[in-house]
Amino acid sequence: MPPNLTGYYRFVSQENMDNYLRALDINVVLRKLVCLLKPDKEIIHTGDHMIIRTITSLRDYVMDFDVGVQFEEDLGPVDGRKCQTTVSWEGDQLVCEQLGEKRNRGWRHWLEGDQLHLVRRGSNEVCVQVFQKVK
Repeated sequence: MPPNLTGYYRFVSQENMDNYLRALDINVVLRKLVCLLKPDKEIIHTGDHMIIRTITSLRDYVMDFDVGVQFEEDLGPVDGRKCQTTVSWEGDQLVCEQLGEKRNRGWRHWLEGDQLHLVRRGSNEVCVQVFQKVK
């Protein structure tokens, strides 16, 4: 049975965000701004339904989905694109595949103790973020 990811997580660190955003063709001004942000994550996980809120001082982004069910994701607040997204479990990891204009795009969440790990990928770039559970 997969872990329950419910909780509030504070930003700890990130690696390679600028290169990841460049691979998604994000303009330089927005890339620099995003690299300065220290987002928090709030996850509400009830059965197969999940809400993942990414909270920043600039803007929040909300993913509301059922695990295993494809949906159209509006990434307008992120990079102006839409994609067909499916989130599923691979063992203890929550894996997202985003099919659209950019190839090999998606992310992977997992817990190690009280730390939430997030690996984002786009084209050939990978960004790693770590968050600490606070409640």
